[in-house]
Amino acid sequence: MYQTLHTCLLRRARCWDADNQKTYQELFDKLDSNKDGKVDVAELRTGLAAMGIFRQGAAQKIVSSGDKNKDGCLDFTEFTKYLKEHEKKLRLTFKSLDKNNDGRIDASEIQQSLSELGMSVSKKDAQKILHSMDIDGTMMVDWNEWREHFLFNPADNLDDIMHYWKHSSVLDIGDSLAIPDEFTEEEKTSGIWWKQLAAGAVAGAISRTGTAPLDRMKVFMQVHSSKTNRISLYGGFKQMIKEGGVTSLWRGNGVNVLKIAPETSIKFMAYEQYKKLLSSEGSKVEIHQRFMAGSLAGATAQTALYPMEVMKTRLTLRKTGQFSGMFHCAKTILHKEGVKAFYKGYIPNLLGIIPYAGIDLAVYESLKNYWLSYYAKDTANPGILVLLGCGTISSTCGQLASYPLALIRTRMQAQATLDPSDQPSMSELVKRIMAKEGFFGLYRGILPNFMKVIPAVSISYVVYEYMKTGLGISK
Repeated sequence: MYQTLHTCLLRRARCWDADNQKTYQELFDKLDSNKDGKVDVAELRTGLAAMGIFRQGAAQKIVSSGDKNKDGCLDFTEFTKYLKEHEKKLRLTFKSLDKNNDGRIDASEIQQSLSELGMSVSKKDAQKILHSMDIDGTMMVDWNEWREHFLFNPADNLDDIMHYWKHSSVLDIGDSLAIPDEFTEEEKTSGIWWKQLAAGAVAGAISRTGTAPLDRMKVFMQVHSSKTNRISLYGGFKQMIKEGGVTSLWRGNGVNVLKIAPETSIKFMAYEQYKKLLSSEGSKVEIHQRFMAGSLAGATAQTALYPMEVMKTRLTLRKTGQFSGMFHCAKTILHKEGVKAFYKGYIPNLLGIIPYAGIDLAVYESLKNYWLSYYAKDTANPGILVLLGCGTISSTCGQLASYPLALIRTRMQAQATLDPSDQPSMSELVKRIMAKEGFFGLYRGILPNFMKVIPAVSISYVVYEYMKTGLGISK
């Protein structure tokens, strides 16, 4: 949310006159390092870095926004026009923040404005945000200070500013319970949102493929491990490789990857619709409405694609030669068990969305606010490591809370291996596990599940960044 509020102040710009063509010319000449009369992305990136501005993708976005003739760089006319148009937008945002119209923004006005956007921050946190922009030490920001702080930052409204602190579900940990991504109005109208969804889908596919052996081990332990049949990581992998070879470690991964794209699309579209239904027209979506909309969107996507979840579990647990592929698996289930079999475990799966999404969001917000309270000094920029850390920890906590329901779901999905007369309901299954194995029996397979979190997050983030570059939405 606050990342754009940290950009290093352009102190030399403090006396700039927005209409002073000479000042713009001096700045342009400074950025135009090869003196060809144009500033490209590389030159702008170098120039911004020299000024202390390190926001990822800023140079690319500035050039893309100002490049009217589409030659990949800015001439002086385009450069000047971009800055003037950007300043107009910044002026409008400044006025919207200046509630009492005194020409200055104080901490209470920042606090009030963020509250209207659905984000509650303390007075202390608002003062830290203000301090990152305050040049003269008055703990108030006038128009010149505001302009200097954001002049070379592509964000020009509070929605964009908040957007950088969003909890992105691009950090794929192999499950599909996360709140969907949110996009700014600019991203929606420009079409960038679908590129980001595509990049996220590819990142998720590669991440899940990389951690598929651990995912299969988790499912294997959830279904087959017990007090009387303890399965260790080493023993489990040895058993699976002996039964089907090394490639058997990736059983079920095809379906797991295949369902990412449709599930992401359904969740995103449903999320947008639920947000509109739950919030009044023209008002901002508050965090509890976001949670409700996200949970409902997750439920909608899970309902539509749940048969693929069942097939993923069956294919993951299959023995060599049992199924020739996904369609053979579906045909066999339909023939032997009927349509109802495709929704076994549906109720615990649906119930698992609520604790996962709720705890995930709550932990993320708490970690973010903790960082802002104790570690943010002259900047509110958390940096990528902090964002990844917050996302990883919050997702792990969400998984920990919803894991018993995930185990029950998996066992119910795998019930085809049992006698038809021995296929207990959800409540009966919980009682049976508690009676035979105790409370910790509900956490069978949690070790490989936790082991895959860090590599899954790391792989998905790196691939996502490369994909954004390839699709032209990042530097």
